[in-house]
Amino acid sequence: MHVVMLSKACIVGAYQKKLEELARFPDLRLTVIVPPSWKDDRGEQRLERVFTQGYVLRVSPIAFNGHFHFHFYPRLAAELDELQPDLLHIDEEPYNLATWLAMRQAVRRKIPAIFFTWQNLYRTYPPPFRWWEGYNYQHAAHAIAGNHDAAEVLRAKGFRGPIAIIPQFGVDPDLFAPSDAPRASHLPFTIGYAGGLVRAKGVDLLLRACAQLALPWELHLAGTGPEADSLKTLAASLGIGERVRWLGKLSSLAMPEFLRGLDVLVLPSRTMPNWKEQFGRVLVEAMACKTPVIGSDSGEIPHVIGDAGLIFPENHVDALAGHLRLLATDATLRKTLGQRGRARVLQRFTQAQVARATYQVYQALF
Repeated sequence: MHVVMLSKACIVGAYQKKLEELARFPDLRLTVIVPPSWKDDRGEQRLERVFTQGYVLRVSPIAFNGHFHFHFYPRLAAELDELQPDLLHIDEEPYNLATWLAMRQAVRRKIPAIFFTWQNLYRTYPPPFRWWEGYNYQHAAHAIAGNHDAAEVLRAKGFRGPIAIIPQFGVDPDLFAPSDAPRASHLPFTIGYAGGLVRAKGVDLLLRACAQLALPWELHLAGTGPEADSLKTLAASLGIGERVRWLGKLSSLAMPEFLRGLDVLVLPSRTMPNWKEQFGRVLVEAMACKTPVIGSDSGEIPHVIGDAGLIFPENHVDALAGHLRLLATDATLRKTLGQRGRARVLQRFTQAQVARATYQVYQALF
């Protein structure tokens, strides 16, 4: 079985571990087509070649790089003519141009194709997005939804094919592993966030909550985005500018060390009219490192954390500050939550488990 996967997400090195796990299945030949880079409001992510054993990682030009809905791969037809796959795995949303064009190529070649979706809000799109979405619903042999709400949205919008609920990526528990050495007792309580510096991620709420803490603390922010300057201004106005470290965007392979250096990782996402948290991958990365996590109740976050962390009502600064204060003063709770987090990841969210579930989707089509 030769599967060709089309995925801009797989330019991230840490994500490629799933591909190596997929390639372990003896009857699967895997080729993954990726662009040379991807641009978004956090900057440009260039292709990382990290986990590349057992499959072919193939670079193809991308048109309209950075345009989520309108990007596509102009050489895809030629790539498929050469590769002759048995199955096309389109790792993109069904309402995007790239998915529609790829699905058309699959239909022309009479090979099954599947798509992936994170979309956990019911939204009616204008033409041509609605037309592309309808075509993909009609012709897809299978869909993979990254969360339960996304699966419900697919059904509500009329998709009648089989759906598997599988996160797009898991974590490598060997890469994201706890430190052998305990954190030094003289260090301040270290709070962390990693992700985009955008309003939907609620970093302003985290700054305001930290400002309420009457104990030694430090905040490490890893990421870039359009709100960086306004957040720095806010930190200064709150009188906490010297306690905040702005680390910029870290590579995927630098994340384990960053997470191991924290006492708690916070994901304070807020639901927007057109978005709610779809998964929160940094949560499972932190949990794998036995770093306690705090998350808002936006979207999928409570389902990801379960009983392995603390949840607060989104936009509720005082509740977030209370959780931070509790963890700062209770080392036993931090240890307990760290252990629960690691166990939950090993049970549900490893790259090997995600790869196995994805392989089962492939098998179901033959």
